[in-house]
Amino acid sequence: MSVYREEFLLRSKDVDMFRRLRSSELFRLLQEASIRHTEQLGMGRDKTLDRGILWVLLMQRVEITRMPEYDESVVLKSWPGKSMHLLFPRYYSLETAEGEPLLKASAMWSLVDEKTRKVVFPEKVGVVIKGAVTGEEIAMPRVVARGECTNERDFTVPYSFIDLNGHMNNTRYLDLAEDCAGAAAEGKLLKSIAVEYQNEARLGDTLHLRWGGEGGVYLCGETDRPVFRMQLEYT
Repeated sequence: MSVYREEFLLRSKDVDMFRRLRSSELFRLLQEASIRHTEQLGMGRDKTLDRGILWVLLMQRVEITRMPEYDESVVLKSWPGKSMHLLFPRYYSLETAEGEPLLKASAMWSLVDEKTRKVVFPEKVGVVIKGAVTGEEIAMPRVVARGECTNERDFTVPYSFIDLNGHMNNTRYLDLAEDCAGAAAEGKLLKSIAVEYQNEARLGDTLHLRWGGEGGVYLCGETDRPVFRMQLEYT
């Protein structure tokens, strides 16, 4: 059974004004762990990126016990679930160096053709990842239900938000959500995150954002088609 493990010391760049790990930085850590473990499993860029095939996220889910803080050492673990035709489930856990559980997460990945943006059948390109079961898995992410929206604004995707896939990186949706809603700036504690990525946002696209909610924040964005939905729950 293959489980990826990496230890980090949280620096100033990783945390917010309350010295807690930023949600966007958490998503970056999860993303990078996924990439590094996939490379370790023999399915690196020579099998995908160099052949014009991109890994893309479809959904993510996080259940938080406590967000780690500045200057704290944390251990991130990640492992693949059993592949489901076109879908690649992946699980994560974060704990302190002493073993205190901090959070668990799950994600659903897929492969797309870089030029056509159409889904790629893994077996046709030789991408095979054997799943593992640790007993630490949380439920896989689900479609995010629509929420009530009382606010709206437009946002144009800047160059700094674009990643190597040529679209707005998944981590930036968390920054956008926390900039729109006031809960994070008020110091409220996140207890769960659910995100559904419906279509990509590319450089210069203008997203029409809508959000609202009490006790939690629902946020969605669209261009001429739905782009994403997100639900953030706070204590």
